[in-house]
Amino acid sequence: ISASASSNLLEVEHAKITNRSITANTTTTAALASVPTLVTPFVNDSLSNQAKLVARLIGARGVTGAKRQVFFVSLGGFDTHDSLPGRHPGLLTQVGNAMSAFYKATIELGIADKVTAFSASDFGRTLTGNTDGSDHGWGSIHFVVGGAVNGNRFYGTAPAVASNGPDDVGQGRLLPTTSVDQLAATLATWFGVAASDLPTVVPNITNFTTKNLGVV
Repeated sequence: ISASASSNLLEVEHAKITNRSITANTTTTAALASVPTLVTPFVNDSLSNQAKLVARLIGARGVTGAKRQVFFVSLGGFDTHDSLPGRHPGLLTQVGNAMSAFYKATIELGIADKVTAFSASDFGRTLTGNTDGSDHGWGSIHFVVGGAVNGNRFYGTAPAVASNGPDDVGQGRLLPTTSVDQLAATLATWFGVAASDLPTVVPNITNFTTKNLGVV
């Protein structure tokens, strides 16, 4: 299919993408085969397995020639309209295990200060209940981990975690004090983006006086 001739532009582009994918898979497989097995133990679950693969891909950078890389891993199940008490602790345990093992793997690879991992989400959760779960919220807490991180501290202002409290904007939705744009601009600066280019990368950053949180 990928080698067949066609006058249809969509079919031609599909064939190009397929061929690039096959080539990339072959290159990546060969690169991973050249990387020594990681000693750092990872829990055998979806998120930790993804994090382990990312660590191995970073370890193969000498073969692939990659100098700046961005990886995405994901874990679903946080849309906890139901069964929040039983599901949420296990989900956060997976996040904690994966981020901890990944950081230890970067230490093993000798690149901890050159790798920063952070969590991200579409939305937070409400403080008020929705039967046995929660509803879509606003403010939430995220983790940033890495050798370059100024860690062991809380950035931003901790909200008053109380239904109908001063930071509740309705139905248990917490008003965030720090924007995801500020975190994005901080990470982009660490990644090498010039201050003059930040509005292009993070368009809303012009709305904030503090553009760098000092996390890294």
